[in-house]
Amino acid sequence: MPESPDGIIKRSVMIAGHRTSVSVEQAFWDHLKRLAEARGLSTGALIAEIDQGRKRQNLSSAIRLYVLEQVAAR
Repeated sequence: MPESPDGIIKRSVMIAGHRTSVSVEQAFWDHLKRLAEARGLSTGALIAEIDQGRKRQNLSSAIRLYVLEQVAAR
């Protein structure tokens, strides 16, 4: 998918049987993919887990926070 002028990449993912779009920077997509692979999950499956555990923030913010927490814990 093309990158927006602000560096955000928008991708469509399936969560709980419906499609939604998620927009985060490429660096977050890269780390999210690595984190999913390390757990033996697809990126979509990891996003679904993040979606279920998020509080009131939007999904893009929840993904950024998840990746930040996981990278900082290493």
